[in-house]
Amino acid sequence: MKSFTVRACGPIKATLVIPGDKSMSHRSAMFASLAEGRSTITGFLEAEDCLSTVNAMRSLGARIEHTGKGTFVIEGTGGHLSQPSGDVDCGNSGTTMRLLSGIVASQPIKARMTGDASLSKRPMGRVIKPLTEMGARFTAEGGDGKPPLAVEGGSLKPLSYEMPVASAQVKSAVLLAGLSAEGETSVVEPAACRDHTERMLQEFGVTLELGTPDANGRRRIALKGPQKLRARDFAVPGDISSAAFWLVAGSAKEGSEITMHGVGLNPTRDGIISVLRRMGADITATPSDQNTAEPSGTIVVKGGKLTGTVIAGAEIPNVIDELPVLAVAGALASGTTIIRDAKELRVKETDRIAAVAGNLRAMGAKVTETEDGMVIDGGYPLHGATLQCFHDHRIAMSGAIAGLFAEGETVIEHVECVDTSYPTFGTTLDSVLCS
Repeated sequence: MKSFTVRACGPIKATLVIPGDKSMSHRSAMFASLAEGRSTITGFLEAEDCLSTVNAMRSLGARIEHTGKGTFVIEGTGGHLSQPSGDVDCGNSGTTMRLLSGIVASQPIKARMTGDASLSKRPMGRVIKPLTEMGARFTAEGGDGKPPLAVEGGSLKPLSYEMPVASAQVKSAVLLAGLSAEGETSVVEPAACRDHTERMLQEFGVTLELGTPDANGRRRIALKGPQKLRARDFAVPGDISSAAFWLVAGSAKEGSEITMHGVGLNPTRDGIISVLRRMGADITATPSDQNTAEPSGTIVVKGGKLTGTVIAGAEIPNVIDELPVLAVAGALASGTTIIRDAKELRVKETDRIAAVAGNLRAMGAKVTETEDGMVIDGGYPLHGATLQCFHDHRIAMSGAIAGLFAEGETVIEHVECVDTSYPTFGTTLDSVLCS
């Protein structure tokens, strides 16, 4: 059993290496596997979730060679996947299963996608619905839209789909299925969500129509199929969702200065910077001058005092993965922090609202759960505690950051799950504690 043992530390002075972006690593492996020709992916996040995607694409016919740390050479299938010889194991990765649903739906193959116990509890109905309307056949063997998912793909019809909830994974699944459908497939997102799929599809040679958000934030994305992807080399930047833990630690600990180079600064992902600045954080983000589809740059955060804020509405999709550690920031800030419109947190790897609120209360914070978020009365002193992470990597790492500010010793148990997104987090944490 692995655990993190954390004690309060002084100001953090460090330059940290942030691992590759998880969302982009998934997509780069998938898109290169679908493309015509050979692609080289560098900066790839070699964490369990992303390696699940690599192994899944191998099982569907892509030739993928690991040639060095974070580097994969992928010989694409030209859009013609093979019938898998057995189950396609998605591990703990909801991204793998949801995006693969769109890819497999368009292929004349049958595939049974499985996952671990945590993934098998996560709902897939939001992806199944539009893909079924396009002509794919799904059987959710877990009942109520839950895995294992048996997919029978084939010739699809185009679809104009208005998403009831902003979801980059649903958007991606529909667009990926639409690559093989004859005619125009479109998705309308009710609020801005991650646009890595749109950016990367264009990098791989796909023509998209990208609408302008209307007054309510609704945006239409469309493509005309069939289209082929063309191989290209792609460098994955650092993951701002992993940088988020150090952004909070550096912002809240006076006298700190943390520098992180090469971190993704995609405007649909950098909401954590806006939220922390609103709370009073001193954060400088300097974009690099490289001309790439995915912006990246250097982030410097300096410590100070934080005040509470409201995180809600259209901002939520941009910070959905960062909300657990932003709740920690709320506990460390003076005043009240309110998180709402985040009901999706209840169906992540665990119920993140309940998990975060429970762990923070165990450390002495004043937190009240709501149906779609929480209310945090900040500024109360934290004390060490033994915390559970419920097999959720972001809960584990958020608890460790809280422990840096708590009197006494904080132990987070069963942290093996951190390997799904940030395998070097423990090493980085140790370096911070020993600095």
